[in-house]
Amino acid sequence: MATAASAPSSMLGEREVVRNTGKEAIGTFLESQACYSVLRASGKVVVFDTRIPIQLAFYALVEHDMQAAPLWDPKHCEFVGILTVTDFIDVLRYYRQTGSDVATLATRSIADILADEGILNTVLQKSIPRRFVVKGESKESDQHSSFVAIDVEATLSRACNLLHDQCLDFLPVMLAPDMRVLATITYTCVLDHLVSNFREQRRLFDDTIYDLGIGTYGEEVVVAYPHQPLHEVLHTLHVHGLSAVPVVDEATKKIRGVYSRSDITFLTKASDAEDAVSNLNLTLDVLMSQQRSDVTTPDALHTCSTRHTLQSVFEYFAQVKFNRLIVVDEEERIVGVVSARDLVAYFL
Repeated sequence: MATAASAPSSMLGEREVVRNTGKEAIGTFLESQACYSVLRASGKVVVFDTRIPIQLAFYALVEHDMQAAPLWDPKHCEFVGILTVTDFIDVLRYYRQTGSDVATLATRSIADILADEGILNTVLQKSIPRRFVVKGESKESDQHSSFVAIDVEATLSRACNLLHDQCLDFLPVMLAPDMRVLATITYTCVLDHLVSNFREQRRLFDDTIYDLGIGTYGEEVVVAYPHQPLHEVLHTLHVHGLSAVPVVDEATKKIRGVYSRSDITFLTKASDAEDAVSNLNLTLDVLMSQQRSDVTTPDALHTCSTRHTLQSVFEYFAQVKFNRLIVVDEEERIVGVVSARDLVAYFL
C-alpha cells in the first residue's frame, strides 16, 4: 500500500480536497446553528451571589451536580465571572503553598477571594476572562467586571471561536435583554450537538486522527505518575493549562488512568478544610483507588489508536460522550491525547 510520502501527487491532492470539504461542511453546519440549539429542553442554572462564602458555593456545586456557576455582583448589578469546582481546589492549593489559615475559608466570601491579588495572580488567572460579549461583539467594561458570555441568538461557530480564542472551558449563554444566563456551553456539548445533528452522505472523515494532526502526540504529551503527590500534579496541570492528565506506569509507560483537576475525591475524604489541604499530599495511586463516579470525575479513561479515523471517533463519542481519548499503541503505552477541544478546534 502506498504511504503518504510515496502516494502520487494527484492522490494527495484529492485527499486534501476531501479534508477541506469536510471542514467546510462542519463549518457551514456550525454557522447555521444558533446557541439556543444546544440548550437542553429542561435543565437548571445555578448562579452565585458574590457575597456568599466560597466554601458554601463549592458544596452547592457538588450538591447540584454541576461543575461551574456564573457569579453575580449585587453591588454593580452585573455578572463578574464564573466559579468552578477547579477554582475551589486551586484556592486550597494556594492556602497550602502560603501556609495561610485555611479555617478562614468558612467565612471568606467569593468577593473576598476575587479581591485577593495573591490568589488571583497565583492560581486563578484563567478564571478572570477579559471582556464582556453580547451577540458576538465585545464592549469594554471596568477592570473589576470581567465576564465572557454569548447571546443565545449568536451562532455556534461564534461560540466555538470564543471558547478557543479566550481559552475558556465554560461559555455562559445569555438572554441579553434581561441579562439572564440560560446555560453554559462547553466543547463536549458542542461535539454532542454536532454528532447528534450533523448529517453528511459523503465519506469526508475517513482519514485517521493522527494523519489529520488532531490532538497532542509524542514528547508534547504531559503525563503524571501514580507515586506523585496530588499538589504536584495539580501544579503541573495549572502550568500547562490542562483540565486532566493521563496517569502512566513509570516503568512500563502503560496507561493506568486519567486524573482530572475537578476530581474532588481528596475533599470527600476530608473531615474539615485543614484535612482537605493535608490530603493534597496524597499520591495519585491512593486517590485513583477511591475515585467517585459522578460529575466530579468527568475524565474516565477511554482509549483509541492512531489508526482510528475521525469518523470512528465521532461514532465512539456518540456512545460514551468522552472529554478526551488517550491514544495508545498495541502495548497500551501512551502515544497521544485527543480532547473534545482538539476535535472542535480542527474545524475552526
